[in-house]
Amino acid sequence: MHDGAPILVLREELRLITSLLDILKEEQQSLVAADIDKLSALTPQKSDLIGRMAALSGERHAALGEAGFEAREAGMETWLAAHGTPEDGSLWQQVLAETREAKELNRLNGMLINKQLAHTQSGLQALRPPAQTGGVYGPSGRTTPNTTSRGFLAG
Repeated sequence: MHDGAPILVLREELRLITSLLDILKEEQQSLVAADIDKLSALTPQKSDLIGRMAALSGERHAALGEAGFEAREAGMETWLAAHGTPEDGSLWQQVLAETREAKELNRLNGMLINKQLAHTQSGLQALRPPAQTGGVYGPSGRTTPNTTSRGFLAG
């Protein structure tokens, strides 16, 4: 790879993080609207983007390592100081800012999911019959569950 490789990867990372932000915003709208079908369609897209972003980050780290810099985010800062233009620095800051925004949106979406789950569980609990306390003794002398049977009346 050549000296400009980290910035080339970074441009693709920005494109993907922007797409991820769009999906996270759609996910949030779908959560608020309880649109399960839309959520089901967005989940694989989100997973694919996250996987591709992780691979690109690995490529950028490898390019930094090959160029003699730390193969991690701190190495990007050092690389930018040595080889980057002001536009490259702005691009890096934009990637960092959009990554923070995506993490926050994902956190909020997780909270919405938990709230919806709690609401659903509460609704299911309300549909369950109340717990029966005490049972009926069976022929063995042990308590058996109190069940309502529909017998017939002889009369």
